[in-house]
Amino acid sequence: MITASLRIRLPEDAWVAEVSRSFPSATFRLLSGVRTGDRAVELGEVVAENPREVSGAIATHPSIEAHERLAVTDDRSLSKYETIETALYEFVESVSLPPEFPIVVRAGWYELDFTGTRDEFDGLRAMLEDANLRYELQSLVEADETATLLTDRQRATLEAALREGYFEVPRECTLDTVAGTLGVDESTVSGVLRRGQAKLVKWHLTGADGDRLD
Repeated sequence: MITASLRIRLPEDAWVAEVSRSFPSATFRLLSGVRTGDRAVELGEVVAENPREVSGAIATHPSIEAHERLAVTDDRSLSKYETIETALYEFVESVSLPPEFPIVVRAGWYELDFTGTRDEFDGLRAMLEDANLRYELQSLVEADETATLLTDRQRATLEAALREGYFEVPRECTLDTVAGTLGVDESTVSGVLRRGQAKLVKWHLTGADGDRLD
């Protein structure tokens, strides 16, 4: 099995592309979603310096039919909404490799994780290329080769850091942000990340898997 992370350029006229380009420093997370006929009902989170303003832009976009703000803090907003745009679900239905939630959007790009066979992943890439959709492969891991490489804790910490943008250049979050996501202290996250990264680098360069201590 393969686990892959991709960035896919959103169509220019997609509502989330338009809103995310208007607030390029904001992070949009589609936590769950389902298509119901010609509509989609979604649960989404916004992480931004001005979450109320971003949430308001979503609520007033012409593609949003209904919007309910469920919770808001100084830097986050959680909303349930209904949209007339269903392209994401049509795309998912056309491939045998559905993405995993949450789906992240930043500045007009989807960030998605997929898990499947090599043939399924190759089919996904072919479909993206046939559709002339710009995409970037962020990571690709053969699960059967690395399943025992990392501890569960190391994998969860690395995945959280990746989702939050810790490995972006420049970094989009701090260790404290990752620690808050996982509910642990910053020093713990720092140590687990260092050991996990060291194992991955050693494995990639030498093929040795090292120890499995946290």
